[in-house]
Amino acid sequence: MALNLGYVAVEAAAGFWAGSLALIADAGHNLSDVLGLLLAWGAARLARRAPTRRRSYGWRRASILAALANAMLLLVAVGAIGFEAIGRLRDPAPVATGVVLWVAAVGVAVNTGTALLFLRGREHDLNRQGAFLHMLADAAVTLGVIIAALLIAATGWHWLDPAVALAIGAVILVGTWSLLRDSANLAMDAAPRHINPAEVEAWLAALPGVASVHDLHIWAMSTTETALTAHLVRPRAEAPDDAFLAEAARGLRARFGIGHVTLQVERGDAAHPCVLAPAEVV
Repeated sequence: MALNLGYVAVEAAAGFWAGSLALIADAGHNLSDVLGLLLAWGAARLARRAPTRRRSYGWRRASILAALANAMLLLVAVGAIGFEAIGRLRDPAPVATGVVLWVAAVGVAVNTGTALLFLRGREHDLNRQGAFLHMLADAAVTLGVIIAALLIAATGWHWLDPAVALAIGAVILVGTWSLLRDSANLAMDAAPRHINPAEVEAWLAALPGVASVHDLHIWAMSTTETALTAHLVRPRAEAPDDAFLAEAARGLRARFGIGHVTLQVERGDAAHPCVLAPAEVV
């Protein structure tokens, strides 16, 4: 965060001094990365707070809200970049290409160096892998600013600067859309994208003695933790079978990454039907 924030300050100042909207747009892109890291860090701190009687899950959902807020900030940044770039396309302004080249070159080094900090352990950590790929993408975007500066210096086509700014905005928008979609879905208690509810239901239905499954709910407690509740009908089950429940919980964690499991076991007595059994009932 410190490395990237320092570069954002230098890049933004140089962008204003050189009159380069592409450089300013890239600074906004890098600033959004820093804000995203700050939001994620703050949410991670909140998520470690102990549960209370009123907040029985603690503050785990803060990480989902942070991702949603980050996506909204990125959309605002894209809107500002696009508005200014369209104005510059109509009336291109001169750009000090030498300053742009040197500052952007530093940006490629900073983003590449940051990516290398996430190199170790990325094979076993999705968050590290995501950060590694994101920083490499940032380096590629900044490389685009360098190419634009070289072309402007060679051709005098100053419209290339706002055109590259629009391209950077498009790159941010593409990445932001998936972040916005996933974080909004998680905030609405949708099942995480990497979990197929039909597969989970089929796996539960195949457990020993289980005749049917209903009232299955899968939702994200945070961006890294998933919870599940379900009713299992076991007609021939004896009184509470802790071994069965423990094995089911272990299987759900190992196979689907679902760590917070609550299962209600029923006999399926027609005289006392479960009111939550119909699929349309929540």
